[in-house]
Amino acid sequence: MRISRLILPASNVSKSAGFFRDILDLPTAGGVIRIGWSEIQLIPAVGETPHGVHLAFNVPYARFDAAAAWLKERTSLQSEPDGNERFALEADWQSRSVYFDGPDNAVLELIGRRRLVHPAGDRPFSGADLHCLSEVGIPVDDVEGTAAEAAWTFGVGTVGSASASFAAIGDDEGLLIAVEPNRPWFPEKSKLPGAYGLEIWVSGVRSPGTMSDVRHGWKVRTR
Repeated sequence: MRISRLILPASNVSKSAGFFRDILDLPTAGGVIRIGWSEIQLIPAVGETPHGVHLAFNVPYARFDAAAAWLKERTSLQSEPDGNERFALEADWQSRSVYFDGPDNAVLELIGRRRLVHPAGDRPFSGADLHCLSEVGIPVDDVEGTAAEAAWTFGVGTVGSASASFAAIGDDEGLLIAVEPNRPWFPEKSKLPGAYGLEIWVSGVRSPGTMSDVRHGWKVRTR
């Protein structure tokens, strides 16, 4: 599954676009940010701005150390109480991640996934090495039910098993991270998930369809 487009409300479109341009070295045009096959379109928030949005961006697994060092030169990294800033997951995930703050109290992530093979190259790391928007967090009241709905609607499974509080819906190229609303985002666990006003377009699924959550204000559709 691929996340091809995300509409993201922002309290200040120009300031948010500047963050993606200056910190992540991504091409921007007005409120549109390009990341490989993905596009983020920033729009002015109507009413309350969503806080606690979670987005992740795929980087080459073989260049993860370069990605983490590059990012740390540009912004502060989130850490656990012991100071650890880099996180490795084995088993179902086979990944390495770093986390950092984004606009409007977003929790952003660079993640290298071992199962995705990309040429390592030897040029200096840059925003051109971010391959795509690979995760969008969505708070839901029934995590396991949402995973089942996604399987029925789009024909997609999960990375690992869904639990009552967490499900990674999709695959290594694109995931909807469904979480219980009172589950704070890893690693600092200081921000609760939010997604009000987010519209997510996915491709590469078996069936066209639409999912939405009126209470939490997000929508997913195929394109």
